[in-house]
Amino acid sequence: MKRVWALVLWLAVLAGVCPAGAATPTLSAKSAILMDAESGRILYAYQAEEERPIASTTKLMTALVALESTPDLETVIKVQPEWTTAGGSSMYLRAGEELTLRELLYGLMLSSGNDAALAVAGGCAGDVETFVEWMNRRARDLGMEHTHFSNPNGLEDEGNYSTARDMARLAQVCLANEKLREIVSTKTITVGERSLVNHNKLLWRYEGCIGLKTGYTDLAGRTLVSAAERDGQTLIAVTLFDRNDWEDHVALFDYGFETYPRQLLARAGKEFTRIPVEGSLKRYVPVVTYGEVSYPLTQAERVKVRIVLPDTVEAPVEQGAIAGELCFSLDGEPIGSTYLVYGQSVEDDRAGSGGLFSRLQDLWKGETASAPIPEPEIWMERVLF
Repeated sequence: MKRVWALVLWLAVLAGVCPAGAATPTLSAKSAILMDAESGRILYAYQAEEERPIASTTKLMTALVALESTPDLETVIKVQPEWTTAGGSSMYLRAGEELTLRELLYGLMLSSGNDAALAVAGGCAGDVETFVEWMNRRARDLGMEHTHFSNPNGLEDEGNYSTARDMARLAQVCLANEKLREIVSTKTITVGERSLVNHNKLLWRYEGCIGLKTGYTDLAGRTLVSAAERDGQTLIAVTLFDRNDWEDHVALFDYGFETYPRQLLARAGKEFTRIPVEGSLKRYVPVVTYGEVSYPLTQAERVKVRIVLPDTVEAPVEQGAIAGELCFSLDGEPIGSTYLVYGQSVEDDRAGSGGLFSRLQDLWKGETASAPIPEPEIWMERVLF
């Protein structure tokens, strides 16, 4: 028989554990969003579903599709004459020169080279048009329902648009790609005779900034997708058509880290309770949390925990086998879960099972046969289970 407990947990268990939070920022952007990267929770949004041109932040999808389609960064691409004619920001490619995909990606993401975007697209797909089809297919796969790409560099705004929410989702996936994460977080690098400097000033201005991409056209205005880390938490900020984007991203990050800090709800491997065992000299078997669960939460928010465990378990029991589950929810919506697993193996001591003498010795060496089963409790720390 399974037992189910439902507890409501106050995260502000100790005075001063959670900060009171910062004031909601006032921004200059026409569209904006702030997302917790791990959970996907939206911490702030303004016109986040409005479709807008996105300028060179388009290149995030270009880089992602290139890395997924051509994972060998040492792939050599020969620059075609038509790729060198793109206007705007440039890596200053020369027709006939050969560069690796790695070098082109640095030119794409640091210098925001529109020529590099064409070279990456044509070099990976054979032609730019096919690559753009791949970009749109990947957008659909990611659920970016309000996004369409017409080119790999964002230089032409017509037919090339997205939303703040969709771009935050794209940034999540880009940060999960280790190669791309390394590139967008690079401040400066030398590629052959070229010295490349990242256009993202937040890498110098905001402690913990790890990228991602800037953009500008007359129609799109200033666009910026960025991410920052603090205390094990990663936040993603997106602003579209924002004349004050550097300051706005600083305000968004400060607001997010102060108001929605990452709360550790369950620590992997922590003993949760003990369950009576039938058919063994060991009267109880420990149950431990299998995985870690965390979520960004304000001081005032309450988390509800649903605990599913059997009343008893019958020997034999295998260490690591699933015993039950912890399911965390906020305002009725699930925010995380972890299995509860048996912390020890327990053998069957009934007649004919064998090994009785050795198990008696184990008990004499310290097994507490009469230990009570602790009921689930709120531990007085940030880690609740």
